Amino acid sequence: MKSKRNPKKQIAVLGLTVAGMFGFAYALVPLYEIFCEITGFGGGTFEQAVIASDVKSGYIVSDGGNREVTVQFLADIGRGLPWEFRPTEKQMRVKVGEVHETRYYARNFANHSVTGQAVPSVTPAFGATSLQKVECFCFTEQTLDAGEEVVMPVLFYVDEDLRADVGTLTLSYSFFPVESAEVGVMNHATANMEHL
Repeated sequence: MKSKRNPKKQIAVLGLTVAGMFGFAYALVPLYEIFCEITGFGGGTFEQAVIASDVKSGYIVSDGGNREVTVQFLADIGRGLPWEFRPTEKQMRVKVGEVHETRYYARNFANHSVTGQAVPSVTPAFGATSLQKVECFCFTEQTLDAGEEVVMPVLFYVDEDLRADVGTLTLSYSFFPVESAEVGVMNHATANMEHL
């Protein structure tokens, strides 16, 4: 004898499951950022609460002596984002402990507004705790209107605790459509685990 299933109960369970999945996916980006901030995993960088938000390039954060390192800049676009996205300079030589500024260019080719979220990564991965971002477009979602172009600044410094044998750090950003940002975060996490 077959038992009768209550269709209303099944719809309610299905609805709760979908809502739970959406809530989990929506929370992935902030959870990943918190995870990276606590552990330094995945190439994420730390924010410095002690540094005022109006810090300008050339501000000394710590005494790195005369040591200099090269910071390279990369950009990538996730599937489904109709943008051009690139650094305005490929690399720069920076003094350790001094705040520097670089910029990234973005343009929306769509005929409607598009919102994206940048996911940062630093290589080598252990250098992520030394490359500190003070101001970055990756801290929030970015919405570009149809055809809009923007130049987005990044203020950063390399902390003096960077290992002595490291002469080059690479800061890369992948921009994803907001609805795909969670997938991008997971892909970055997987890629960075493979490099550890």
